[in-house]
Amino acid sequence: MPRKVLAEYLGSLLLAALVIGSGIAAQNLSADVGLRLLENAAATAAGLYTLILVFGPISGGHFNPVVSLVDAAFGGLSWREAAAYLPAQVAGCVTGAVLANVMFDLAPISISTTDRATVPHGVSEVVATLGLVLVIFALVRSGRVERAPAAVAAYIGAAYWFTSSTSFANPAITIGRTFSDTFAGIAPTSVPPFILAQLAGAALAIVILRALYPAVTQADGRAELRT
Repeated sequence: MPRKVLAEYLGSLLLAALVIGSGIAAQNLSADVGLRLLENAAATAAGLYTLILVFGPISGGHFNPVVSLVDAAFGGLSWREAAAYLPAQVAGCVTGAVLANVMFDLAPISISTTDRATVPHGVSEVVATLGLVLVIFALVRSGRVERAPAAVAAYIGAAYWFTSSTSFANPAITIGRTFSDTFAGIAPTSVPPFILAQLAGAALAIVILRALYPAVTQADGRAELRT
């Protein structure tokens, strides 16, 4: 358990540093907002793929409370493990935000003023989280988990563009991004509606996954019914 929790903390730290740091770099390097988003999305997708490869064999490479909760709901993770993962993920994302600020010679903590609490953003977070959970657990439940790092990275990179919220899809990173008043930041007042939308997306994904994949394919090709 300590190794798993440490892996989730470090992975979440590096994920937040990656998302926020690449956002700061894009803000510094490019005047065009579209180009900034492209740079931020490309760095996030590439970095996320690598982080899952590094930490996945230890903890599953969740870095996301929604993923841990859904995994526990399906029996892949114990509720005790999920309860240990969640604070590690949040703490890691907050630490990663501070690290990103420091790396770019900014104040270690600067509370974001970017308000994102709108109905389109909320709908986007439901869709973004629903899609992320579907991608991960469709692969898990069909015995193709080895494809998850590339699939998750590709989905997040695409979701930066097809959702108006730029696809946070992660309560821990949502909290972490409040600590950097930069391109990737989010105002604290926008956090509760974002997290509620993310939880709603995850709940909807569980219903859809149980309908589409009622049987879990094992490594040896057998199917085990799990509802």
